[in-house]
Amino acid sequence: MKKLRISKLRDDATGVSVTEFGLIAPVVATLMMGAMDSGHTLYMRTVLDGSIQDVARDSSLEDGSILAKQEAIYGRIRDQIQHLNKNATVTIKRRYYRNFTGAANAVAEEYTDNNSNGTCDNGEPYVDANLNEAWDSDGGDAGQGGAKDVSIVTVTVSYPRLFPVAKLIGLPNVISLASTTVLANQPYGDQARYGAAQTRNCDD
Repeated sequence: MKKLRISKLRDDATGVSVTEFGLIAPVVATLMMGAMDSGHTLYMRTVLDGSIQDVARDSSLEDGSILAKQEAIYGRIRDQIQHLNKNATVTIKRRYYRNFTGAANAVAEEYTDNNSNGTCDNGEPYVDANLNEAWDSDGGDAGQGGAKDVSIVTVTVSYPRLFPVAKLIGLPNVISLASTTVLANQPYGDQARYGAAQTRNCDD
């Protein structure tokens, strides 16, 4: 009688499906959330790249230097990004150069690094090539510049992941994306004269 009961219990498959589902479901759910998170990131990247190209073209026009117009243009980028993730932090940086060579090289203005700390400070002399009375580590200047100047626009986006599964697979909880475009301002006038470079001293 006992042998019959043990045999019957051993052959009983009731509840097996529930047990298997309990083992597999977490893995499947994690994979699905990871796939959706990756897809969202790719879509965010596509929107970011497209919006920065569109905005850069508009800001290269003559009225693009007007502060109110710039804010409206940059607002379009923020709206498009935050439409996909309302918690996204959007940072827009614009630097301009005299020509494409300067933009491509982005070399620091020459300086004498007396204290060997890798930056111009403590009254160290430097060559102010763009005449903005400040040492620039990338040789550029902040803003849009003028006619025919070359601008580099960089948009950085940071936002929390859609699902809290990052730690399970060793990924950071915050996604950071950056997109950059280089564009010459329209020739709506003569390019400003940069003049001869001057030697100055970095502020203490």
